[in-house]
Amino acid sequence: MVTMFFNRVLCFSLAVATVSAFPTALEERQSSNATSLSSCPGYTASNVKTTSTGLSADLTLAGTACNAYGSDISDLTLTVEYQTGACQTRLRVKIQDAANQIYQVPPSVFTRPSASNGSSGNSELQFNYTVNPFSFSVTRKSNGDVLFDTSAASLVFESQYLRLRTKLPENPSLYGLGEHTDPFMLNSTNYTRTIWNRDAYTVPSGTNLYGDHPVYFDHRGANGTHGVFLLNSDGMNIVIDNTDGQYLEYNTIGGVLDFYFMAGSSPVKVAQQYSEVVGKSAMMPYWGFGFHQCRYGMQDVYEVAEVVANYSAAGIPLETMWTDIDYMYLRRVFTVDPARFPLYLMQELVSTLHSRQQHYIVMVDPAVAYQNYPGFNDGVSADAFLKVANGSVYKGVVWPGVTAFPDWFAPGTQGYWNGQFDSFFNAQTGIDIDALWIDMNEASNFCVYPCTDPEQQAATMGDPPHPPPIRLGSPRPIAGFPADFQPQCHASVTFNVNASTFYGENIYILGSAITLGAGDVSNAVPMSANNYPIWSVTVDMPTNANVTYEYVRAEPLGSYIYESANRSLTTGGCNSTNQTTTGSITSSSPPQTSAAKRDAVLAYGGNAYGSVVEKRQASGNAIGLPGRNLITPEYTINNVAGSLSNKTLDTDLIHYGGWVEYDTHNLYGAMMSETSRLAMLSRRPTVRPLVITRSTFAGSGRQVGHWLGDNVADWTHYLISIAGMLEFGALFQVPMVGSDVCGYAGVTNDLLCARWATLGAFSPFYRNHETSGEPPHEFYRYPIVAEAARNAINTRYQLLDYIYTAFYDQNQTGVPHVQPMFFVYPNDSNCNALQYQYFWGPGIMVAPVTVENSTTTTIYMPDDIFYDYYTHETVRGTGSMVTLTNVAYTTIPLYYQGGNIVAMRANSSNTSTELRKQDFSIVIAPDLSGTAVGSLYLDDGDSIDQPATSYVDFNYSNGVFSMSGQFDYNAGVSITSVTVLGGSGSSSNSSAPSTYGASTASQNVTKQTSIPLTGPLTMQVS
Repeated sequence: MVTMFFNRVLCFSLAVATVSAFPTALEERQSSNATSLSSCPGYTASNVKTTSTGLSADLTLAGTACNAYGSDISDLTLTVEYQTGACQTRLRVKIQDAANQIYQVPPSVFTRPSASNGSSGNSELQFNYTVNPFSFSVTRKSNGDVLFDTSAASLVFESQYLRLRTKLPENPSLYGLGEHTDPFMLNSTNYTRTIWNRDAYTVPSGTNLYGDHPVYFDHRGANGTHGVFLLNSDGMNIVIDNTDGQYLEYNTIGGVLDFYFMAGSSPVKVAQQYSEVVGKSAMMPYWGFGFHQCRYGMQDVYEVAEVVANYSAAGIPLETMWTDIDYMYLRRVFTVDPARFPLYLMQELVSTLHSRQQHYIVMVDPAVAYQNYPGFNDGVSADAFLKVANGSVYKGVVWPGVTAFPDWFAPGTQGYWNGQFDSFFNAQTGIDIDALWIDMNEASNFCVYPCTDPEQQAATMGDPPHPPPIRLGSPRPIAGFPADFQPQCHASVTFNVNASTFYGENIYILGSAITLGAGDVSNAVPMSANNYPIWSVTVDMPTNANVTYEYVRAEPLGSYIYESANRSLTTGGCNSTNQTTTGSITSSSPPQTSAAKRDAVLAYGGNAYGSVVEKRQASGNAIGLPGRNLITPEYTINNVAGSLSNKTLDTDLIHYGGWVEYDTHNLYGAMMSETSRLAMLSRRPTVRPLVITRSTFAGSGRQVGHWLGDNVADWTHYLISIAGMLEFGALFQVPMVGSDVCGYAGVTNDLLCARWATLGAFSPFYRNHETSGEPPHEFYRYPIVAEAARNAINTRYQLLDYIYTAFYDQNQTGVPHVQPMFFVYPNDSNCNALQYQYFWGPGIMVAPVTVENSTTTTIYMPDDIFYDYYTHETVRGTGSMVTLTNVAYTTIPLYYQGGNIVAMRANSSNTSTELRKQDFSIVIAPDLSGTAVGSLYLDDGDSIDQPATSYVDFNYSNGVFSMSGQFDYNAGVSITSVTVLGGSGSSSNSSAPSTYGASTASQNVTKQTSIPLTGPLTMQVS
């Protein structure tokens, strides 16, 4: 989530205004430097020293400095390492300043892989160079293909600008360079990918989004696939164009050139090799692959419970319930709203969910309210917050109003974060969450730079937003929940007042009853102007009580105008509903320039960091050159938010240790992710943490999963979600990924939501979520969506162990558990640009409907044998498009790929706990030669250190099914059937339309069995 609707519109308008003016500023600033760039002399190599494992050299400026966007660095060093031992598939090329002052990504944030005794003689990659002007190329030895060639333009290495260009073949097939919502196969003409993490509401295409993943896959068909990763966290524009020959050009505003080249030569091998660079992805708990539900804007804990109960009533399995920031008191992290989400009811909610084998997750944001409460005071005591130059805590504006931001580099921050988690999420005295959701960590800051008056900006934006009315119990019975969640005795009173207002002014009611704010204007009840000038609201009230109240004018800049005298009433008895009060407001609107009133906030001074701020950057420690323009560098990246510091942290802030926000901005979310994962481990040290984050950096998959951000409830974003999942799951090694199903922003509809419910079931992370202020779209609210969800979840759950096995394989080997089509068919050029079909695990092809409001779609069937998932009909692909008709809104086309064996649960279940008690069925999908293989991984689903595991390998050939492997985990279930698919024939080998899901006679063979998963077996099945 970004902000409440008003703030979102404001931020979006500002962004649009900035963008419209931005190209002009960019032209004025950067076109004037183009001539300087063309005259940049490049560098000369000298003192070249070659060893069996690589080489080193000095690079010296080859002529007069051009100083295009900063000062040319005269002396550089080149280091080349052939890495990865016996595999010989990785090459590291690093160009940095000889003085070792220029910022490099801290090793504490990104651990570099070891060289592993590589050698130039055995490597599949060959490094070549030209001395003057210096350039280098990387060649694939096996076929001589040039993978990277920097002779396309001179190397520019300045204090705040680096340029390096590589030649590319014509019409390249490139993927990656995220995070973005552009086509999965990147455009190759006049295309710029900007990397600068930002709060990107509605995830617009062509813009920089939440994450930083400067890696690309270059797929060249039969010539192989390779990958290129630039380890650099500074802002950058990456340009792909063909105006002067096809090329890719890096333009960064800082850092060094630290490249890792991965030889492949298949796309899957590149993914594996990249996982060795950034680290293997974290294993997630089994239950985390269940279905999750969330909605921003929940009124209170009763509404949360009611959603849970409604899913049960609708027969739709719900594994995990989530709560957005609604549960917090005035949006302050590590608090609960005592009137709407009181702690005792939150504890009852969690215990009820746990008793039903369900789970619970809440959100935690990085921004901490700049208020006198433990969450802030403890951070100050721990020196955990970012500070400005005079040593006082840096202030921004987020949901709670004025906020402080943790400095993840500071030595006291981990302990502070652990302490908050251990206390607030304590299993006995707090909210016993099962996993964690972190957001707003780009970091998002609503304050418009330079944010000289955060208090005023918070008031203007309405932060913290006004909470919803308080209810005295649930308005309806909630099945399956304890007595505290059932309707309580109360009266209802409808208040009406005649009040003329100007645009932006609102009317609240404030009174002595707790449901009228109990005298606290921050809890006053907003009234509706649907019958303007009559403002109305119906409020739960204590019974038979004398209540005083008044009407309050809430002004746009945060001030309030009160009536001169209180009104009073006596409420009725239990369940009385017909009591109404009517009157006219006695106050008047002020001049519209009235100033806002804000509560004073303590200013915390002193420089607890001692000499760190003064020290800033010393010579030779690779934390950044001194004297740079950290706010407005000469080279301007295409940041849609405008200036580097706008709507985020000021880029001249100095972190503990001397790191500057200018260089480390893109690491903020990744560092919060690691700190939060460790905090979860602090409170539950033996179980796998499930942490879902918005902002990521290369390697974040080692710690967390990612949801694709604040998308829109429309068909475009339904389709975009597929490419986003493939980018993170297959390219970036962040495999626990998914979108907000049915769309976050805007209004969904039943047909869109039904399609999305089936599609979302085939993403690793499966969650329905939306914003506040729109019609709710839980799956049970539309009959066709409910049916689609039941079907999709049942299929997902039956296949959960299959995808859990593939996920484990990625955790162990880096082989992606979801794969784009070109990964599976690298020599079929028709697959290169396919972005809406993909493989779910190694053996099931997902082919979603891609036409809006239609039951007809066209899919690509590679030259291979497939079997319809539902009917088991044989489909012989011929490398052509196939039209499917009558694809119901309650289903999604799925196909077994020939050559695979799938172990699936014989039955689905309402929860993952019950699912683990179900027996297995084996489905064998023979390839064209009549063979198939598969695997099944079994463990307890939750422990970090598994006491016992099983990994079973399945094989089928010549009618014989066998299983072998490791059988240490006792799952307590058996294989109850083995089915061999084969040979009904199909019209899908032509372009003629076929009715999807229509049953045809088949020649499948099914054998009922009772095979325990405790040891090897061989049996004849056909």
